Amino acid sequence: MNKSILQGLALCGLLSLSVGVSAQDEGFSFGVLSHVIRNAADEASLREGVEASDAENLAFVVVNGIKGGFEPCTDKLYHRRKAMLHEAKNGLIVSLAASDWAECKQPNGKSAAVSKLSLMRELMYGDEFSIGDSKIPVLRQSTIAKFRDFAENVRWEIAGTMFATINLPRNNNHYVIDAGRNSEFEDRLVANREWLNRVFTYATRRKMDAIVLFCDGNPLAVPRAGTVQRDGYAETRKQIKALAAKFTGKVLIIHSQSGSDTPASTIHWRGNLGDLDTGTGWTKLTVHQSGPGLFSLSTPATQTSGGSR
Repeated sequence: MNKSILQGLALCGLLSLSVGVSAQDEGFSFGVLSHVIRNAADEASLREGVEASDAENLAFVVVNGIKGGFEPCTDKLYHRRKAMLHEAKNGLIVSLAASDWAECKQPNGKSAAVSKLSLMRELMYGDEFSIGDSKIPVLRQSTIAKFRDFAENVRWEIAGTMFATINLPRNNNHYVIDAGRNSEFEDRLVANREWLNRVFTYATRRKMDAIVLFCDGNPLAVPRAGTVQRDGYAETRKQIKALAAKFTGKVLIIHSQSGSDTPASTIHWRGNLGDLDTGTGWTKLTVHQSGPGLFSLSTPATQTSGGSR
């Protein structure tokens, strides 16, 4: 089946998904599994986290971080994690974490980030649907010829809310201090700028209630003086704030910058721009289509052991 037909089916699916949830009217919930794997015993915790989210009534689940930073970046490990995630009953969308690719090293100590990013794109973003049993249609940035490599940036919508992932690793956006052109960072910066413009333009045109962005690092946080030579999020932060200021709905950034074991307890709002640090473990959010608060956090009915909460 050619790509244009697949894109058409995905778009039809997005519209039907939106209408279907709207008919339920009272809102819907989704889950976020963040950096569950913290030590050598935590692979079981990732499986338990997926199973726990399957036990909840969720529209979808976003997984941020499929491997721990301490784990080897072997092809075998990536394939094993892919097989595990494909066993999920809910639709899963993988949001890339620094530990998935940006922190990977070759045996000689040199960076393996670019090759592992390519592998992740190949394994996790092969078509126009989420992974797991529930196939959620998504639209990828890679459908645009100029950005065909950036399959990890995806968007989907449910009942007046736009959801999107954007590749912003929490290691200062993987800005590398090297001589010459910082090519991976610079190319991704251009792609992310275009992606944010596209997401906000579409949401504005559709008069959507909210935009939810999933990423690893917190693009809104200004680094403390002296901690980095160059703020890797500076351009993205400026752009998000400018776009949010023009958007009539709410904009929520969901990230896991802190890596904290403390459960997320609240969304921090500044005007219409919100920030939620999920830390590690799993978090459940509900989107309310009526009432004063659009988003709320709740304790999942099932919790996981080990690295998840």
